[in-house]
Amino acid sequence: MIRRIPILPTLLVLIAVGVMIRLGFWQLERLHVKEAMLTGVEAAEADTTVRAWRGDLPAPRAYSQISTECSKVTGMAPQSGQNASHQSGWAQVADCVLPSGTRAQVVLGWSSQPLPANWSGGAVTGTYLARGKDGSAIVADPPLAGLQPNATPDPRNIPNNHLAYAVQWFLFAGVALIIYAIALRKRLRAD
Repeated sequence: MIRRIPILPTLLVLIAVGVMIRLGFWQLERLHVKEAMLTGVEAAEADTTVRAWRGDLPAPRAYSQISTECSKVTGMAPQSGQNASHQSGWAQVADCVLPSGTRAQVVLGWSSQPLPANWSGGAVTGTYLARGKDGSAIVADPPLAGLQPNATPDPRNIPNNHLAYAVQWFLFAGVALIIYAIALRKRLRAD
């Protein structure tokens, strides 16, 4: 009797394994992109030059020091945060319109109470943070509106776990092949 390997299940497993391997290589590509970004962030953090920014393009490098003007405050909201002593509390965040007309969030400072700060705008100096689709944020240094200093933004808190994800995808592919080989062997023996 001829032992036949089932075509459709084998094809599905091989496609799934191929997708998992591709995802592993994609994570390795992301690893290199993230490492380059972190190198740029470290360089920006090391540069203590304060550069003026009106909110126009190009945006400053993440973690660089900037000065700008909050022309108009359009909203104020407390968010969970930490102060410079790493105590939990409330980061007071103002939604601002910058001189170019673009918007940015300004983290004014820290307080132990969630009550919004009283601040109507003005000059801001601090650390620039890019927030992807959410726009820009500036962590004020010195703090504004009589608040305490926030925890200093630390680029070492940016996760870089792409290598672990790549290894996981490669392991998933290997395990899927092993499980399918065992199941196939049992089926062929039963035939």
